[in-house]
Amino acid sequence: MELDIQLAKFLTLNNSISHMNRKKFIRDASLTTAGITILNFPVFGKNAPSNKVVLAVMGVNSRGAYLAESFSKLPNVEIAYICDVEDKAIANGLKPFAGMDRKPAVVKDIRKLVQQKDFDALVVAAPDHWHAPAAILGLTHQKHVYLEKPCGHNPHEGSLLVDAQKYHRNYIIQMGNQRRSMPNLIDAVQQVKNGLIGKAYFGKAWYANNRKSIGFGKKVLVPTTLDFDLWQGPAPRRDYQDNLVHYNWHWFWHWGTAETCNNGTHEIDMCRWFLGADYPTRVSSAGGRYAFKDDWEMVDTQVASFEMNNQTAISWEGRSCNKFNLEGASRGFIIYGDQGTLVNYGNDDYKVFDADNKLVKEVKSSVTSDGTNTVAANGNLDFYHFTNFVESVRGNVKVNSPIEEGHKSVLLCHLANISQRTGRTLECDPSNGHILNDPGANKLWKREYEPGWEPRF
Repeated sequence: MELDIQLAKFLTLNNSISHMNRKKFIRDASLTTAGITILNFPVFGKNAPSNKVVLAVMGVNSRGAYLAESFSKLPNVEIAYICDVEDKAIANGLKPFAGMDRKPAVVKDIRKLVQQKDFDALVVAAPDHWHAPAAILGLTHQKHVYLEKPCGHNPHEGSLLVDAQKYHRNYIIQMGNQRRSMPNLIDAVQQVKNGLIGKAYFGKAWYANNRKSIGFGKKVLVPTTLDFDLWQGPAPRRDYQDNLVHYNWHWFWHWGTAETCNNGTHEIDMCRWFLGADYPTRVSSAGGRYAFKDDWEMVDTQVASFEMNNQTAISWEGRSCNKFNLEGASRGFIIYGDQGTLVNYGNDDYKVFDADNKLVKEVKSSVTSDGTNTVAANGNLDFYHFTNFVESVRGNVKVNSPIEEGHKSVLLCHLANISQRTGRTLECDPSNGHILNDPGANKLWKREYEPGWEPRF
């Protein structure tokens, strides 16, 4: 019911955006910058039965269940399958479809699911260690892929995805950095590139939450409701412990990627986009696990800095265990220029200040960002990104976040983690972001896989 209300609000909101002819809109949108496509709503593309987009969703305990329900609300979109390895998660994923005549079929093993011929695209919302291997499985079985961030567990997997998509060039990967599809931000980035705040040279991003201690886990028998072997999948086998599944895997390096990739991806991506930067030349990180003493292996407080290859810089502040807001928001970003400043407060909103800090422009969002919401921090604004993906599968538009761009942003997050783990500043190749002259840091560029589970395309 709540999602139906959100979608109704979304359609009402976007009815006022434009009444322009569909063909003219898509033609004009194709002229926007560097893969950016502004998709008009509530136009969703052709609704003929022959143009139905059929999806399968992997990982439906939390965000994935929301994705399944959300995609199913779009016209002429069907969820044919859900894939999960835990019984309660499966029940959660099926809940939105309880009253429907045709419910999604359940396939627990992703390797069997991708062999099905009767769906078009795979939506991946499983734990991070599964993201790249599952996406590659989808590509190699002729599926388009909607891939939640981060696009890989390590830098190598991001590069692997880029190569896999080029090899399977008829199939697309859209990463779930949904701000790339928010119309106010699309307009804002173009204005900044046209000189709205002069020369943009520095981006600051932040994220704050109030996560609690995960305690010290005990090694216990795997619950009968969980197929832990399938859950681990490509990751080398570890014993089960009782503070791992469902969410706390985020804070173990064997499976997770830290708050940097978990939430920093979004605003770091915005900074890189607004600054027109690609790869870093230098990355450093400082922080620690300060709030609690427990099994959490990563930092809960981090400040990372990135010097980019176009004479710009980015900083990110992540506080997992102290939700004191910056600029009145739990997350957001600021773009500094030599003639002014643009401030975002976590959603499809921004303010512009001139060089004397006078407010000269304000664009408000229809919703308020909630950085502590682990399911849908952006509310109905996510539908812009979902619809962009579906329309891309139909061939009507280009994806707003192709994997080449998603990888560049996630790479920054991985490099921040590597700098933090090694305690060293990383010097990077400005042409591809690879670490230079540091064999120890390069050991963290990729991971080992469980034999027989290595991703191949």
